[in-house]
Amino acid sequence: MNKRHASRSLSSSASKTKAPGAHPASAGAGKGAENPVLAELRPGQSVELLKELHILTRDGRLNQDSRRKLKQVEHLVQFIEKIVGELTPQGEQLTLADHGAGKSYLGFILYDLLLKGQGSGTVYGIETRPELVERSRALAGRLGFERMRFLNIAAADAAHDSALPERIDIVTALHACDTATDDAIAFGLAKKAQAMVLVPCCQAELAASLRQSKALQLSRTPLAELWRHPLHTREMGSQLTNVLRCLYLESQGYSVTVTELVGWEHSLKNELIIARHTGHKKRSAGERLRALLGEFGLELLLPVRYPALADGSSSQDATPATQDGK
Repeated sequence: MNKRHASRSLSSSASKTKAPGAHPASAGAGKGAENPVLAELRPGQSVELLKELHILTRDGRLNQDSRRKLKQVEHLVQFIEKIVGELTPQGEQLTLADHGAGKSYLGFILYDLLLKGQGSGTVYGIETRPELVERSRALAGRLGFERMRFLNIAAADAAHDSALPERIDIVTALHACDTATDDAIAFGLAKKAQAMVLVPCCQAELAASLRQSKALQLSRTPLAELWRHPLHTREMGSQLTNVLRCLYLESQGYSVTVTELVGWEHSLKNELIIARHTGHKKRSAGERLRALLGEFGLELLLPVRYPALADGSSSQDATPATQDGK
């Protein structure tokens, strides 16, 4: 064997030899060379965190369910990242509250990708199940995520809890079931949030109300045909719930965008509501909200879900319908 061939063989053999402890702590240079999954992660993203959240397996693999979950969360992070770049914190540092945090997938990944390297900014996870709160606290401790706080309180009570700052910059709610999204909106309004990013889930309250008054509404208006059948009742209740939420946010000084979070093949709970505070309250939005409640026989929900409109208090500084509050 000549020297050139021997050198080439030796080089080839060495390139196939793996260094001991080859699993990286984070996605970075050379990612995907040994594990193609790492190529799907953002630079610097904590692989250890994704393993702890059971999004990645212990050997760094993704199954189909965890891939869908990761795709949803990271798409939402992209929307929030843009908002973070646009706003100026109301206090000394950025504050973000995640309602119905559950296992805090969103809160942890937000902290890892957006706040960890900045040295400032706090994420608050609000969750009613104490075992999940304790688990999240322990995980944050193990990973050294020092500016994460987890609170075992009901979303409806969070606005008045002394453990939270007076103002919150961004409020998020990912798949907060049924009225938990309404609680997150109420919290955001109370905390004068600069932005709210909401992915509603399982809107059942309005469907139940529509079901109870169905016979009366069928005798009153042909529109009731839209929710005469049980399947349509559920779908109409879900659609109407989110329309009313958007109108309420607009009436309270927010511009609202509604879009898809990810493709429907990844999740059926896919509607994304982004609200940015402008300070321009649309009087017409409140008027249309009240009109819709009357049209669907849902007037009793006004003081429960839309209290700022119940006493007309928001109309004092509302934008007239003839201006940009059209």
